[in-house]
Amino acid sequence: MTSNRNHIVCIASQFKGNEFFEECSKSGWNVTLVTRENLIDKPWVWTSLNAVKMVPNQATTEDYVRAVVNISGSPPVTRVVGIDEFDVLNAAKSREHLQIEGMSNSYLLRFRDKLKMRNVAAEAKILCPEFIGVFNSDEINHFLEKTPPPWIIKPRTEVNAFGIRKCETKEQIWQILNELDARNTWRDHPSQFLIERFIEGKVFHVDSLVKNGKVAACGVSAYGTSPLKVSHHGGVFTTGVLPYKSKERRELEQLNKKLLKVFEYKRGVSHAEFLQSEKDGKFYLLEVAARVGGAHIADVLEAASGFNLWREWAKLEIETEENPYKLPKLRQDYAGIALALAREEKPDTSHYAEKEIVYRVTKPKHVGLIFRSDKYETVQALLDRYTQKISNDFLAVAPTKERHND
Repeated sequence: MTSNRNHIVCIASQFKGNEFFEECSKSGWNVTLVTRENLIDKPWVWTSLNAVKMVPNQATTEDYVRAVVNISGSPPVTRVVGIDEFDVLNAAKSREHLQIEGMSNSYLLRFRDKLKMRNVAAEAKILCPEFIGVFNSDEINHFLEKTPPPWIIKPRTEVNAFGIRKCETKEQIWQILNELDARNTWRDHPSQFLIERFIEGKVFHVDSLVKNGKVAACGVSAYGTSPLKVSHHGGVFTTGVLPYKSKERRELEQLNKKLLKVFEYKRGVSHAEFLQSEKDGKFYLLEVAARVGGAHIADVLEAASGFNLWREWAKLEIETEENPYKLPKLRQDYAGIALALAREEKPDTSHYAEKEIVYRVTKPKHVGLIFRSDKYETVQALLDRYTQKISNDFLAVAPTKERHND
């Protein structure tokens, strides 16, 4: 490595972020990857990495901070970023220790801790399902008496639908809380969870690039089957870009802008999920994260608009006064993905020959297709059709995980 170039350290505890690394390297930055030992053989973009440092598979925050500090000896570190959900706070603590630019750990907790997230949003009059932290027995009982069932118990710091359990009775709630308490571990302590009212409805997501505290660009999409249902019952995951002039899209864009302003988010990417209640038609915040959405959402948005969140985030992260970030021109096509676990290690989708297929997922034991068209209806019809095709040809169902493997 040469010492006269800017240096960005990227913490990635999951295999993702290659496009980010490529853009940083292309712009002349030194790029160092910090990842777990069991990921070292993944197909990282080695030509874009100047160095790779490994941490143990069960690395603690201290392990990550120590690794970044050791890296800073030569050349000095200019930026530290967290690639995955679980890397955001480790990157923040590393920045704080090195006293370099970037968002603090205490600030970013609002994007990781769902209880804090709801408290911040609710204070700003952003609708959330009724919720309560698991601290006081009397307060919990009062909440359960005044809030109609069903309820869900969810971990405060997990991602997606990991660890979420739905309950129909107060007895079920207390059975689960007592079971968690009996495990006698801090990670499973009942206070690490929250209880909230379960609302039936459709789930949407807004994926944004934020510069100087304002949404520079965003994609607005709707899940076919909610991630909670796919996680617990299996099936084919789908999501697709919403019509550009639809009422739902306009409402969600405004709600997302308000949310990120309230959260005082200054620079980076975000993935926000909102639920539209079947009963009252209103949008409720489910969660918001300071990361690129998973399940190839970035690839779907790139297919629809020519805008790749990983690459644009990288350009934004390494902008300088001499080389400020400029938003590219965006298209307004439509795209969607159908994605599922497959029975085979390497499923063959060559017999799927629709001209609208623009991307095929190559991850082992997964089958996935991204469709693109200039017509919303075409993409939706393909998602419906291939949900059935994939179910018949490839679908495997894995047991529900209680925890993310971090």
